[in-house]
Amino acid sequence: MESTALTGIMARWKILLSEFDIVYVSQKAIKGSAIADFLASRALEYYEPLDFDFPNEDLMYVENAEEDPQENHSWRLKFDRASNALGNGIGVVLVSLNGDYHPFTSKLDFDCTNNMVEYKACIMGIRAAIERKIKTLEVYGDSALVIYQLRGE
Repeated sequence: MESTALTGIMARWKILLSEFDIVYVSQKAIKGSAIADFLASRALEYYEPLDFDFPNEDLMYVENAEEDPQENHSWRLKFDRASNALGNGIGVVLVSLNGDYHPFTSKLDFDCTNNMVEYKACIMGIRAAIERKIKTLEVYGDSALVIYQLRGE
């Protein structure tokens, strides 16, 4: 619930900005993350459609990583998604052993749920890792459901 003082301040700002033909529209909530929005805004118009099947036939072993900041011998995969009025986009960033970033984006031209988009992003990242013959991969994502599914829980 908004306080009345804050509402009054916003009303004064709107009046001041209206002198310059500027219209302020307050946002109630901001969804998504900055990197996902950035990657989704640069998604290619042409893309290769993704399969719905999770590519677990290429995975040999999945385990929970123990926290050890001394050892960083694996690539990292970070995935996310972004949605707006124009559609859905997914973004994946592979981070190499020496810290190089390899971003991948794709635009989804079909309606889907949030979970489906998260799965698509994770699948795209794992496929990119398989194509690069990456042996050890740490996966990070916003969706606990996808991470738990990947771990088999």
